[in-house]
Amino acid sequence: MAALIYGLCALTSIVCCVLLWRSWRASGARLLFWSALCFGCLSINNVLLVLDRVVWPVEVDLTDWRLGWALAAVVLLLFGLIWEED
Repeated sequence: MAALIYGLCALTSIVCCVLLWRSWRASGARLLFWSALCFGCLSINNVLLVLDRVVWPVEVDLTDWRLGWALAAVVLLLFGLIWEED
Protein backbone atom coordinates (compact mmCIF):
# COMPACT_ATOMS: atom_id res chain seq x y z
CA MET A 1 0.00 0.00 0.00
CA ALA A 2 2.86 2.39 0.80
CA ALA A 3 4.39 1.79 -2.64
CA LEU A 4 1.13 2.81 -4.29
CA ILE A 5 0.93 6.01 -2.26
CA TYR A 6 4.58 6.88 -2.96
CA GLY A 7 4.02 6.28 -6.66
CA LEU A 8 0.86 8.39 -6.75
CA CYS A 9 2.64 11.23 -4.94
CA ALA A 10 5.46 11.11 -7.49
CA LEU A 11 2.99 11.06 -10.37
CA THR A 12 1.01 13.96 -8.90
CA SER A 13 4.09 16.12 -8.47
CA ILE A 14 5.22 15.37 -12.03
CA VAL A 15 1.78 16.32 -13.39
CA CYS A 16 1.79 19.54 -11.33
CA CYS A 17 5.25 20.41 -12.67
CA VAL A 18 4.14 19.85 -16.27
CA LEU A 19 0.93 21.86 -15.84
CA LEU A 20 2.75 24.74 -14.15
CA TRP A 21 5.42 24.72 -16.86
CA ARG A 22 2.77 24.81 -19.62
CA SER A 23 0.96 27.66 -17.87
CA TRP A 24 4.19 29.61 -17.56
CA ARG A 25 4.94 29.11 -21.26
CA ALA A 26 1.46 30.40 -22.12
CA SER A 27 1.34 33.40 -19.77
CA GLY A 28 4.94 34.26 -18.92
CA ALA A 29 4.14 34.83 -15.25
CA ARG A 30 7.37 34.52 -13.27
CA LEU A 31 5.72 32.98 -10.23
CA LEU A 32 4.53 30.08 -12.38
CA PHE A 33 8.12 29.58 -13.51
CA TRP A 34 9.44 29.37 -9.96
CA SER A 35 6.56 27.12 -8.93
CA ALA A 36 7.28 24.80 -11.85
CA LEU A 37 10.94 24.59 -10.84
CA CYS A 38 9.89 23.88 -7.26
CA PHE A 39 7.60 21.07 -8.33
CA GLY A 40 10.32 19.75 -10.62
CA CYS A 41 12.59 19.38 -7.60
CA LEU A 42 9.74 17.88 -5.59
CA SER A 43 9.17 15.39 -8.42
CA ILE A 44 12.80 14.31 -8.23
CA ASN A 45 12.43 14.09 -4.46
CA ASN A 46 9.38 11.84 -4.79
CA VAL A 47 11.02 9.61 -7.40
CA LEU A 48 14.00 9.23 -5.08
CA LEU A 49 11.56 8.34 -2.30
CA VAL A 50 10.10 5.55 -4.43
CA LEU A 51 13.59 4.29 -5.23
CA ASP A 52 14.68 4.54 -1.60
CA ARG A 53 11.66 2.90 0.02
CA VAL A 54 10.32 0.54 -2.64
CA VAL A 55 13.00 -0.42 -5.15
CA TRP A 56 16.08 -0.52 -2.88
CA PRO A 57 14.76 -0.51 0.71
CA VAL A 58 17.88 -2.05 2.27
CA GLU A 59 20.73 -1.71 -0.19
CA VAL A 60 20.79 2.07 -0.72
CA ASP A 61 20.07 5.01 1.59
CA LEU A 62 18.97 8.06 -0.42
CA THR A 63 17.86 10.15 2.56
CA ASP A 64 20.50 12.84 2.10
CA TRP A 65 19.74 13.15 -1.62
CA ARG A 66 16.01 13.41 -0.92
CA LEU A 67 16.56 16.10 1.70
CA GLY A 68 18.82 18.00 -0.67
CA TRP A 69 16.19 18.06 -3.42
CA ALA A 70 13.48 19.05 -0.94
CA LEU A 71 15.67 21.91 0.29
CA ALA A 72 16.32 22.99 -3.30
CA ALA A 73 12.57 23.01 -3.97
CA VAL A 74 11.83 25.20 -0.96
CA VAL A 75 14.70 27.57 -1.74
CA LEU A 76 13.56 27.97 -5.35
CA LEU A 77 9.99 28.74 -4.34
CA LEU A 78 11.11 31.12 -1.60
CA PHE A 79 13.42 32.90 -4.04
CA GLY A 80 10.56 33.17 -6.53
CA LEU A 81 8.23 34.61 -3.91
CA ILE A 82 10.79 37.16 -2.80
CA TRP A 83 11.81 38.05 -6.36
CA GLU A 84 8.20 38.65 -7.45
CA GLU A 85 7.65 42.41 -7.26
CA ASP A 86 3.90 42.67 -7.72
